[in-house]
Amino acid sequence: MTQTVELPLWLFLLILVFAVVTLASHFLFPSVRWFFRRRLERAVKRLNTRLKRPIQPFKLAHRHDMIQRLIYDPQVGQAVQDHARETGVPDAVAFEQAQRYAREIVPSFSAVAYFSIAIRLARLLSNAFYHVQLSYQDEDAVENIDPDATVVFVMNHRSNMDYVLVTYLAAQHSALSYAVGEWARVWPLSRLIRAMGAYFIRRKSGNDLYRQVLSCYVRHATAAGVTQAMFPEGGLSLTGALGRPKLGLLKYIIDGTSEEGRDVVFVPVALNYDRVLEDTVLTRAALGNERRFRARIGVITRWILKQLWRRVIGRYKRFGLASVRYGQPVSLRAFRADHQRDLMTDLARDLMTRLRAAIPLVPVPAACWLMQKHKEMSEADAVQVIVELMRRNGMTDQENQTSVEAAIDQLVERRILRRSDGKICLSGQRVDLLEYYAASVPMGPDEGNAANAKEISASAGS
Repeated sequence: MTQTVELPLWLFLLILVFAVVTLASHFLFPSVRWFFRRRLERAVKRLNTRLKRPIQPFKLAHRHDMIQRLIYDPQVGQAVQDHARETGVPDAVAFEQAQRYAREIVPSFSAVAYFSIAIRLARLLSNAFYHVQLSYQDEDAVENIDPDATVVFVMNHRSNMDYVLVTYLAAQHSALSYAVGEWARVWPLSRLIRAMGAYFIRRKSGNDLYRQVLSCYVRHATAAGVTQAMFPEGGLSLTGALGRPKLGLLKYIIDGTSEEGRDVVFVPVALNYDRVLEDTVLTRAALGNERRFRARIGVITRWILKQLWRRVIGRYKRFGLASVRYGQPVSLRAFRADHQRDLMTDLARDLMTRLRAAIPLVPVPAACWLMQKHKEMSEADAVQVIVELMRRNGMTDQENQTSVEAAIDQLVERRILRRSDGKICLSGQRVDLLEYYAASVPMGPDEGNAANAKEISASAGS
C-alpha cells in the first residue's frame, strides 16, 4: 500500500483529466447549475411583477422535458400508430420520426436572451429605421382582458420588421411566442430564434404525423396560457393588400380549447409602414408564379453597409412612420356561444374584418392611393388631403403635416412621383411600388374610410 508506483507522464495527465471531469460533472456542474437556476428564477419573479401578463411556467420548462411531454401525449401516440400502420414502418421508427418533429418544433425560451438582448435589439432597430407610432381602437378593451386568458395577437404581415416592431411594443405586456417558417431554420439564427420562444413550422407539410405533433404543441401552449402571435396570411403580402387567411394554426388553437377551460382572446394588431424594407423584393416576387424571394446575402450586406455609411457621413434618414394599432379583441368563449355551426370559418372572417378595420393610415400609402385617383394635384392640396385622411383614420400625431411632406419627398426621391411647378404627379416609373403601397390603404366595408377618402379627395380635386 505504501510502495511507490511509477507511471508515464501521459498516463498520469490522462488520469488527472478524468478525475477533474468526474469532479466537475458530479459536484461542480450541478452546484453551478443550481446557483444560476436560482438566480434566474428570482430574476423572472422580479420581471413578472412589471409584466401585465407574467411569463408562464410552460415557457420556462426545460426543452427536453417539453419534448418528452409532447411525444408521450396520447394524441401523438395515436398519430404514431396510425403513421406506422399507413406507411408499413415499425412503431419504433414512427416514434423516432415524431421525436425529430418535436425537437424541430419545440423552442428553448431564455428570459435573459429575450428581455436582455432581443428587446433591446428590437427597440434599437425599430427606432433606427422608423418613427414608431402606437395607437388603439379601444385601449380599455385591450387593457381589461381577463388576466387568466390566453392572448393571441393576430397580425397582418407586411414586412419581416413586423416581428421586431411588435416584440418591442409588446415588451411591457409579455413575452411573445411566434410561429416562424423554414426561412429561420439557419444556424446560428435558429438558436437565437428558439431562445426567444419562437417555434418552427413547415407551412406546406402534407405529413399527418407532423401536423399532429404541431397541433399537440399548440394545444399545450394555449392551455398553459402562453401569449402567442400569429400571421393568419401565412406569409408576407406580395401586393400590399391584406391576403386571405390560412386556417391551420387557428384550427389548432380552437381544437385545443373547450368551453370549460381557459378562455382565448384574439387581439388584432394591424401594422403599416411608410416604407417596407423588402418592397422591391416583394413586388418582383409578385410578378412570378412562385413565392421566391431572391434577396441574396450579398445584396443585404451591401444595403446594411450603405445605411451605416450614410449614418457616418451624416446623410442617414429614417424611412418614415411605422404605425401599429391594436384592434377590437374577440373572446373565443363568447364567439363560440354564437357560432356553433361553422366556428373556425366565421372566426377567421371576423378576425380579418377586425384586422382590416384597424390598419392605420400612414402618409406614403395615402399619397400613393391619392395620386392613383387624381394623377396630378397641387402639392399643398395633396398634403392637406392626406393630413385630413390620417386624422379621420384616428392618427392624432401633432406632426402629421411634417410626416406627410417627408413622405412626398421620399416618393419623389424614389422616382415614384414627380414634382413640377408646385404640383406632384405620377412619374410613370416604378408603377409596381405605387400600386403596392396604395393597396395597403384601409378600405374595409365596415369602416367608412372609403367614403371619407372619396369625399375628401373629390373636394380637393374640384
